Amino acid sequence: MEEEDQHKVADLVKELVLRLLSQSPGDPAPPDSLRFQSSLRYAFRILSSRLAPSVAPDSAALAESIKRRLATQDKSSQALTFADLYAKFASKTGPGSVNNKWAVLYLLKIVAEDRNSASSGLDFSGSLPNLDSFETELGSKSRVSRDRESERNGWSNGVLLVAKDPENLRDLAFKEYANLVKEENEVSEEVLVRDVLYACQGIDGKYVKFGTIVDGYILSDLVKVPRATRTMVRKLCELGWLFRKVKGYISECMDRFPAEDVGTVGQAFCAALQDELSEYYKLLAVLEAQSMNPIPLVSETASSDNYLSLRRLSVWLAEPMVKMRLMAVLVDKCRVLRGGAMAGAIHLHAQHGDPLVHEFMKRLLRRVCSPLFEMVRSWVLEGELEDNFAELFIVGQPVKVESLWREGYRLHAGMLPSFISPSLAQRILRTGKSINFLRVCCEDRGWADAATEAASAAGTTTRRGSLGYGETEALESLVDEAAKRIDKHLLDVMYNRYKFKEHCLAIKQYLLLGQGDFVQYLMDIVWPELSEPANTISSFKLAGLLESAIRSSNAQYDDPDMLDRLRVKMMPHGTGDRGWDVFSLHYDPRVPLDTIFTESVMAKYLKIFNFLWKLRRVEHALIGAWKTMKPNCITSHAFLKLQRAVKLQLLSTLRRCQVLWNEMNHFVTNLQYYIMFEVLEVSWSNFSNEIEAAKDLDDLLAAHDKYLNSIVEKSLLGERSQTLHKSLFVLFDLILRFRSHADRLYEGIYELQARTGNSSLPSRDKSKARKQKNDQSSEPGSLITDGRKALTQRAGDFLQNMRQDFDAIAKEYTSLLEGFLSQLPVQQHVDLKFLLFRLDFTEFYSWSGLSK
Repeated sequence: MEEEDQHKVADLVKELVLRLLSQSPGDPAPPDSLRFQSSLRYAFRILSSRLAPSVAPDSAALAESIKRRLATQDKSSQALTFADLYAKFASKTGPGSVNNKWAVLYLLKIVAEDRNSASSGLDFSGSLPNLDSFETELGSKSRVSRDRESERNGWSNGVLLVAKDPENLRDLAFKEYANLVKEENEVSEEVLVRDVLYACQGIDGKYVKFGTIVDGYILSDLVKVPRATRTMVRKLCELGWLFRKVKGYISECMDRFPAEDVGTVGQAFCAALQDELSEYYKLLAVLEAQSMNPIPLVSETASSDNYLSLRRLSVWLAEPMVKMRLMAVLVDKCRVLRGGAMAGAIHLHAQHGDPLVHEFMKRLLRRVCSPLFEMVRSWVLEGELEDNFAELFIVGQPVKVESLWREGYRLHAGMLPSFISPSLAQRILRTGKSINFLRVCCEDRGWADAATEAASAAGTTTRRGSLGYGETEALESLVDEAAKRIDKHLLDVMYNRYKFKEHCLAIKQYLLLGQGDFVQYLMDIVWPELSEPANTISSFKLAGLLESAIRSSNAQYDDPDMLDRLRVKMMPHGTGDRGWDVFSLHYDPRVPLDTIFTESVMAKYLKIFNFLWKLRRVEHALIGAWKTMKPNCITSHAFLKLQRAVKLQLLSTLRRCQVLWNEMNHFVTNLQYYIMFEVLEVSWSNFSNEIEAAKDLDDLLAAHDKYLNSIVEKSLLGERSQTLHKSLFVLFDLILRFRSHADRLYEGIYELQARTGNSSLPSRDKSKARKQKNDQSSEPGSLITDGRKALTQRAGDFLQNMRQDFDAIAKEYTSLLEGFLSQLPVQQHVDLKFLLFRLDFTEFYSWSGLSK
């Protein structure tokens, strides 16, 4: 623009400012006043600005906006006037018209909106007063003449051409701004940037230092800087505080390693943090190189963009700030954690919606969980617990061989990471336990092939590093395949090599008295021996009798290894105990069967054996009583020569004994039927089915425990049936007492036959009566007399006493039996109700109890 044109533009601006000031309240400002000069400088500053507006250059839309604003301010007349003027203004085209109409409208609109701004130096109180000036300027002839003159001089772009700033007003403004910045800042921005970079590395700078009181990096209050700069420095220095925390944690852990509270997972965590810090160091190195370049002034054109200001630094450090904050949070969270608990805590922070955070946590977790997954792989495929610092969720402890499966290994819930479910952890535990059981207890190496096949089927390998974080599906597949193959191999070893099923059957036959001929023969030959005091019985003699019973029954055809495990066991005894109280059979399971047949399990078998042995003893006693009572008619024939009253008394006593025997035999027979068939056989059938369906050793153990507990509960041996069990044993003792009274009755009768010289008495019974004569001579009721009258008197007294004894036994038996039957309906197990049905089929005892 030529100098003449510049003067014309300046005149136009001066005239516009004067007109605007003349419309403000108060006296108009003269051209030489301070107010006018300030307003003029502000106008030139606005016109020389090169900042482009953020709205689209659409003159029609801008005019519509101005008209709508006037209408909303209840200035409808001015809105109509503006619409008419704008129509005229927009219709002017050709030489002498304004081409950039939108710029003119936008300038006037901005000036009107900025009237109330204190910084402008103009005092505007009206609403768009420049509309009148705009109307005057558009309608006056002087303005048209100026436009034509300007056209002749080459000025055709209106007021926007003054932005070329011929007098360098823009540079002057920038210099003023630079001077203002220097006055407000005692320290240059370059120095502050370098101090901030030092603080980000945990190093004190010249002005930015770490304050122990505030626990953070601060800019000294003595340094004069703007408040905004101080705030930005404080925000940027937060990164240094976070860096110190992360770096301090790494140094502390590395100094304590290999302490147990750090472990391999903690070491991996520190290594992952160190790798992230290495990337952070690289970024700081780049930023430090850029910080050496000077920061250009606003008015200067930078030779390159490789300078670093505080604002640029805040952009560069935004992403590292997010990562460093996350690492600091993890450091605080994991300070007291280790192993699987640490991995689980870190995993919880990975559930984030921010892709940056999610990817960062995934990369970090791959490093942290690497030792953990390696331990799991080694445990599942090799059975090796490579956990020197107790970091895995599987804990091993030294135990005996027979307790390896049940107590050797267990889950530690506190070390179970959240990305491994409890069910998967149980399968992992069982798979490793199976390998150790095969290796230690079974001395088997076939599991190695099964593990290799499982790895191939799962699509992985047996080498280290084949599993990692984020591959949970691959881990589950590997565990499932390994568990399926190794458990199948374990069951095959237990069934085929160690004959688990056959041993269970042998225990049922001998300890649960299922081998009938063996049990009967053993009862016959040990009866005299067990009737002696316990402290006089030889266990070696009983072992010989057991061997005789085996050779004399079908048991001799069983597996010799199983027969060798069957032994006589004498329980602890006290004063007054008989052999019946201490005798029992024991089955030696040996390794690895003792994992299933533990000491507690064998104690339950011993409890069941003692009950069944007592029941068989009672049955054997009743059979012996029947054998004694069988020659009843011959016995009664010996009393034909006695008085009628004595004969009737004898028949009544024998009948009473017979009826009582029948009642007791009915009870014992039905009880034995219930135990042998509805308890033992049904439980065995269910157990056999569950053995076939078992998929692992835990299933086998559960099936056997269920089988054994079922027998205990149904046989009245459980904790809830103790009262019933005691009543039953009192009944057994009463039946044994009845047997002794029955023997005494018939011994007395045989003695009487011997005294009377009855020829019908068999020679065997005579010799027996003579033999026992001396033993019974001192007892009340022994039939020793010299005369028939005395013999008759003795016989009558003996029979009367025996009848009274039988009546007392019958009364007590009935009372005990009714009490026993009355407790059966309240038992929880349904099978015990069927026992009541069998024992009281005709409801005889129920009606007799009601009648009382």
